[in-house]
This record gives sequence, C-alpha cells and structure tokens, in this order.
Amino acid sequence: MPDWKKLIAGKISLARRGSRPGKQNANERVPVGQTLVTDFPVLDLGVRPEITLEHWKLRVYGLVENEISLDWDAFLKLPQVEDISDFHCVTRWSQLDLNWEGVRARDILALAKPLPDVRFVALHSYDGYITNLSLEALLDDDVIVAHRVLGAPLSRAHGGPVRLVVPKRYAWKSAKWLKAIELRADDRPGFWEERGYHNEADPWKEERFSRN
Repeated sequence: MPDWKKLIAGKISLARRGSRPGKQNANERVPVGQTLVTDFPVLDLGVRPEITLEHWKLRVYGLVENEISLDWDAFLKLPQVEDISDFHCVTRWSQLDLNWEGVRARDILALAKPLPDVRFVALHSYDGYITNLSLEALLDDDVIVAHRVLGAPLSRAHGGPVRLVVPKRYAWKSAKWLKAIELRADDRPGFWEERGYHNEADPWKEERFSRN
C-alpha cells in the first residue's frame, strides 16, 4: 500500500514551491508559477486501478430526470470530438497542445437531463477519488470525457480507459479513471479540496490553495 501521508505531503510541497525566475513567463500561454514541459508527467497517489473495457461504465445520477449508465459501446456511439488544449498541473508544470479525443461532457449530461436546481457536480473515480466543479465549468465547450490523447488510447497511468479533461482548471479537477458524475444542488469538496486546495482551481489566478 502507498504511504498516503508521504505522497500527499510531497504533492502539497511541490504545489507550494515558489516559481523559478526565467521559467514562469516563458510563454504567454503558461500561467505564472508554471514551468513548460513536453513529456506529459504522470502524478497520482500511488493507486492506478485496472479497469477493463468490458467492465467500465460511466454513471450520471443525482438531480437528473434520466439517470444513465453508459457502457463502452454506448460511450463510443456518442458524438466523438477532438480538442487541442493546454494542461496545467498544480505541482507547477504545464504542457501545451495536448490533443484529446472523446465526448464533450455537456453532451453526456444532456442525455441525463439535469434538473433546474443543479449548480454543482461531484466527479467520482474508480480509485475512490472525488473532486468537484460548478455545473457551469463542466458545461464549457472544451471539457472532454476523454479516451484518447496524442493519437493513442489513454493509458492506465494517465487515467485510462476514460478521464475528464478540464483545461481551464488545474489538473486535479480533471479526474482520472472516471466512474460517475453526480449532479447536486450543493457543493461537495473533494479529496484535495478537503486538504486545503482551492475550490475553483483557476491556474490564471493561481488558485492553488484556499485562503480559508
């Protein structure tokens, strides 16, 4: 089993480190405090669930008219899109022009027909991880439920078979190994939010940590 306290402390330490001179503004597309990389680093908490395509399902539930559970075949029959976006990790690296393939999150939510009082979502992963977003953020047109990246199927290390991609938020909001989307009237802080990470996570505002 991973040493949870050590892993969590290490990631928080990376996120808290000050930016390095000459790195933070190397490109106008790179937020302050970030370093540009090209090797798409892998960061997790030491647990990488192995989910076969036969057993993978995505459930959308909560405040909806029509709870749904998509298996792999149903997911692939939905309108597929490609979207190129930048990826910003709170541990201070950014990678530009990642080419994702999948289904827009808003197209999946449309199948479930959210009720009028929905304001937030909780994102559940197969490893037990949870993070949160406003409904508005999830419905942005660049938010992808992705199964491919850089021309190849999403690897287990990068959250395969399916992960969420939310380009306008730090990457901890882009839940790996996505299992369920829960629609809620109230907000539910997730794993990192409960440990002091900012609820909104906008990299352009350097919303790394909560001020509360």
